[in-house]
Amino acid sequence: MSEEITRMPAVALRGMTILPSMIVHFDVSRDKSIKAIEQAMTADQKLFVVTQRDPEASDPGIDDLYHIGTVVEIKQLVKLPKNIIRVLVEGLERAELLEMEVSAGYLDAKVATFPDVKDQDYPGKGDEVGQQAMIRNLKELFQKYAQANGKISQELVRQIMEIEDLEHLTDQIAIHIPLYYEEKQRILEAVFLYDRYEELCVILANEENIMRIKVQLQEKVKARIDKNQKEYILREQLKLIREELGDDTTLDDAQHFLEETEKLTAGEEVKEKIRKEIKRFSNSAGNTSEAGVIRGYIETLLEMPWDKMSEDNEDISAARKQLDQDHYGLEKVKERVLEFLAVRTLTRKGDSPILCLVGPPGTGKTSIAKSIAEALNKQYVRICLGGVRDEAEIRGHRRTYVGAMPGRIANGLKMAGVKNPLMLLDEVDKVSSDYKGDTSSALLEVLDPEQNVRFRDHYIEIPVDLSEVLFIATANDVQGIPRPLLDRMELIEISSYTENEKLHIAKEHLLKKQIRKHGLENYTFTVSDGALKKMITSYTREAGVRGLERRIGEICRKAAKEILEEKKTAVRITESNLSRYLGKERYHVEKANEKDEVGIVRGLAWTSVGGVTLQVEVNCMPGKGDFKLTGQIGDVMKESAQTAISYIRSVGDKWNIDRGFFREHDIHIHIPEGAVPKDGPSAGITMATAILSAITEIPVRADVAMTGEITLRGRVLPIGGLKEKLLAAKNAGMHRVLVPEKNRVDVQEISGEIKKGLDIRFMENMDEVLELALCSQK
Repeated sequence: MSEEITRMPAVALRGMTILPSMIVHFDVSRDKSIKAIEQAMTADQKLFVVTQRDPEASDPGIDDLYHIGTVVEIKQLVKLPKNIIRVLVEGLERAELLEMEVSAGYLDAKVATFPDVKDQDYPGKGDEVGQQAMIRNLKELFQKYAQANGKISQELVRQIMEIEDLEHLTDQIAIHIPLYYEEKQRILEAVFLYDRYEELCVILANEENIMRIKVQLQEKVKARIDKNQKEYILREQLKLIREELGDDTTLDDAQHFLEETEKLTAGEEVKEKIRKEIKRFSNSAGNTSEAGVIRGYIETLLEMPWDKMSEDNEDISAARKQLDQDHYGLEKVKERVLEFLAVRTLTRKGDSPILCLVGPPGTGKTSIAKSIAEALNKQYVRICLGGVRDEAEIRGHRRTYVGAMPGRIANGLKMAGVKNPLMLLDEVDKVSSDYKGDTSSALLEVLDPEQNVRFRDHYIEIPVDLSEVLFIATANDVQGIPRPLLDRMELIEISSYTENEKLHIAKEHLLKKQIRKHGLENYTFTVSDGALKKMITSYTREAGVRGLERRIGEICRKAAKEILEEKKTAVRITESNLSRYLGKERYHVEKANEKDEVGIVRGLAWTSVGGVTLQVEVNCMPGKGDFKLTGQIGDVMKESAQTAISYIRSVGDKWNIDRGFFREHDIHIHIPEGAVPKDGPSAGITMATAILSAITEIPVRADVAMTGEITLRGRVLPIGGLKEKLLAAKNAGMHRVLVPEKNRVDVQEISGEIKKGLDIRFMENMDEVLELALCSQK
């Protein structure tokens, strides 16, 4: 065999091998390759192409290339976008790469061609019968391959079967069958005809066997399953492939769950339960519905934070700073939280308290819970209980039911990802009971420190430790919380805000929040203190600040419209122009009467929006001794009025009241604003004073307000809601307030800001009340 050595431009191919007689195109983008093609076009259009051993190599050297390549002739060039050239070439002959260097920016290769490839001795060489045997064998293998493949055209098969030259037959089969570039490279490196023939026979036989096995696998799968069950088909195919290959490296779902179980931070009891469920899951592969239920249960167990905990903040100063920054006032709540943090820091353990924040709407109960979570560095989970009637919402559904799921408590733990989050039970006083179960009773196990160490959710079934959870409940009214549930919680009352507190909250929190919300940060938008005070007194009537925030949002919206419509750069809201933004004033504080009057007494009452003053008016007129009550008075206040009448009749001689007066006169008690329902055990002394004043015609001091219940013997009983009532008295301009002696402790706990300017007197009996309330005695 004679070799011809020559030099020519070279291109390294990625994942592609070109054989002699093959016409094919490929894209080039590397600068060296483009310059090599340009150099070939300026010469005889011949190019040496050789395949890279590693397709990912960007700058291959001679050791990174196969040593046998192909000399090709360039037929056509097409320029594509992004500096890419598509080249159409025809393979001419094999060549061996001897040397390679970079010359003028392209690969210059020294190659040796093989002009004669029939010099090797092989069985049947020169023998017509041997040649024919090789041709027939090759054709038979190709025909079997084409039948198994199913994608080889009949026209190509016919053309191949008509070839009678062994070399031409070998080359044409190698060119037209789809092979990986490594297999084509092996054919290319078989320089001698017999070597090429053997290599091609092995490839055809292997490919035919692979396709036959593939068909057998498909037939086995098809025999086992229903055609409509797509998911089942895929699983059976995977199973059979693993059986045939003996491949145990790929983990199925059950093995994956087992791995996750071993990684789980949980006790052995929990892990053993999960392992049993995984075994059931493995045995239910043929039952899709059952497997889906078990899968959901296992995934839920793996997502639960059995023994996973977050690290609490131990810096009390930082926690105090966070709470003060987020909320103005609420000192009792803050102190209780800091006490809990101090105990937890000293003991490294301790039962988490069950705190219950009780107060009117809008006083910040929910938001303070979120601030506590941030201050203690705890995960925060909020569970709204308002209107929850189904016990399964708390305890979860049993897995025997369709669509079963964990209860809200267990689901909250799963969302938190740790076993010691802060869990807010919002509106705990609004849970209800019906035929589906008693929701409040289900909460007993959650909130009882003696029981929640092993809380049992019906879905999860494994006891869950809730002792590390910091529960905070919120409620508007203590009366709505069942007594057994209330007994397990530590009550912290959040009462109404004073005007000064509302002003601070508006300036430090609400105004900034609404400015951000309405996109006014880049404009000069200011609200004066006077405007805020007027909003508080004349445009809202509430215990909290929710309505105040709405009013601030309203002026922000109107300011935003002004800025865009009138091209303003600054808007200032003052007391004088506030009505332009909010309209006329909606509420007016009922001030103290200007003069002392007979039969009119100012009482104090607690409502859901704070304290108010109520005028009790009494008239006596000739009649038959009838007794009338008007003004939407409730049953409790009616009893107070009747008790007051009985008391006045019992002391009539002391006040020189004619014994026949009650037979000859009618007494009418009225509380104005008749459309508003009124009730409560705190108007007894007010009614008694008004009745005595009307009967004796002694005026009542206009600057005196009072609250307290009366007994038949004239004793004054304690009342609740004292802070709100004193606040209402102060806003009304009252000078003196009469309260029960037994409420002295409550008054001491009220801030000096509220008591400032009030003359608070403590009463034990009605004689003391009348002495201070009546102007003079006849």
